[in-house]
Amino acid sequence: MSEKSQLPSRLFLCLITISIALLITSSLFLLQFSDNSFRPTSVLKLILVNNTSDYFQPSVGSEKVEAPFTPSVASPIYSNPPVRIKEVPCPSSEPSNKLSAVGLEKEKICDTNHAVLQVYMYDLPLEFHFGLLGWKGNSDQTWPDVGNPSRIPSYPGGLNLQHSMEYWLTLDLLSSNVPNMVRPCSAIRVHNASQADIIFVPFFSSLSYNRHSKLHGKERVSVNRMLQNKLVEFLKGRNEWKRLGGKDHLIVAHHPNSMLVARKKLASAMFVLADFGRYLVAIANLQKDVIAPYKHLVKTIPSDKSTPFEGRPILVYFQGAIYRKDGGATRHELYYLLKDEKDVHFTFGSVQTNGINQAGQGMGSSKFCLNIAGDTPSSNRLFDAIASHCVPVIISDEIELPFEDVLDYSEFCIFIRASDAVKKGFLLNLLREINQDQWTKMWERLKQIALHFEYQYPSQPGDAVDMIWQAISRKKSSIRFKGHRNNRYRRSQNLVKIT
Repeated sequence: MSEKSQLPSRLFLCLITISIALLITSSLFLLQFSDNSFRPTSVLKLILVNNTSDYFQPSVGSEKVEAPFTPSVASPIYSNPPVRIKEVPCPSSEPSNKLSAVGLEKEKICDTNHAVLQVYMYDLPLEFHFGLLGWKGNSDQTWPDVGNPSRIPSYPGGLNLQHSMEYWLTLDLLSSNVPNMVRPCSAIRVHNASQADIIFVPFFSSLSYNRHSKLHGKERVSVNRMLQNKLVEFLKGRNEWKRLGGKDHLIVAHHPNSMLVARKKLASAMFVLADFGRYLVAIANLQKDVIAPYKHLVKTIPSDKSTPFEGRPILVYFQGAIYRKDGGATRHELYYLLKDEKDVHFTFGSVQTNGINQAGQGMGSSKFCLNIAGDTPSSNRLFDAIASHCVPVIISDEIELPFEDVLDYSEFCIFIRASDAVKKGFLLNLLREINQDQWTKMWERLKQIALHFEYQYPSQPGDAVDMIWQAISRKKSSIRFKGHRNNRYRRSQNLVKIT
């Protein structure tokens, strides 16, 4: 073949090669500088370290791109935790091994258009909320300036703190209206009730019970009872309550004795509770209500400082009130079974005389921590154990657990029926059969999920406040369903009146 006849073929081949090279170069350029949405979401994994959230981009080394993480009804938190990209050898095909994230924006400031919940909050007088903390504010001021942390009234310490959920949720709603506040986008406060998914009642009911349930001086009615009566009168007179009979209202009553006077009268509302131990099923149940974690009292152990199996010499730990009423009989039965065992710490304890610090040190040195039913099915001890990365042993047949629709507690807790636990030798034989590898797997999981039980301000993605709002959002469809059923005949009757 002549040289002239070969020239067009060579030229054509050269053009094809140059075109392919340009196409590859342009694709790489787009991937490098484009928005995250060009990348598959499996490349970006959320990590939660020291109460912060980051996204790692493998294409740019160790550089971080921050993004909010907001699990939603459509994309729940799955059982396996977020981890660093470099620690993931290969994404699993199992649904339970995925962590879904909503919103890959670089900004961490909440976009109110993407909020999971629109929440209307009543501007109740100070006496119902921050006034109970001794805060007065200015004459025309209902709420403290939450944009300035130094001006936020502090909540009383000690045992009061374990039921402080109403305080954290109220602060979080107020902060949603602070410009440039960095927080999750789970719930935002709206100022028009007709736009709201939920109507929040900012009554610090647990604090009211703890501090104001006793009579003083010549009082015939305690402050706690008086506030509940006032609240019932207020709510029953509101059009917002009458619209759905209170079914879209949210009331926090975490202390088991809070709202004793009002709970039956306001039973149609959604409650945030510790458990159902002192409630009739008609008043509180899983269909409409949310179980929230106690605020743990011991200090959280950082994951990188958590003691592994071989550094925990105590096999089983329990310190607290041993003789309890109601369902607490199991405690003193176990005490007599375990008190003389050499690798068991089972003693009476209280918050007095440095009791909380002692409990924290003891749990951090123990492999298993007992959570035994007492006056009620639940106790703060479970969440102290989680914060200490001590594998909880739950002996409470009627317990309800926070966020159990998205968390599998069997991955980091041991469950034993009370009737089995009190059999001689049963409990210790079972725990001693759990080997180091099995325990370590639960310990690792504890470190991964501990953030879900942390209350803090401002709230952060995946913490207790964020998780509670997410749990409430999963009740929305039930509220909407009841509302639509209520409208079946009401609107038809209104049409008849108009004609």
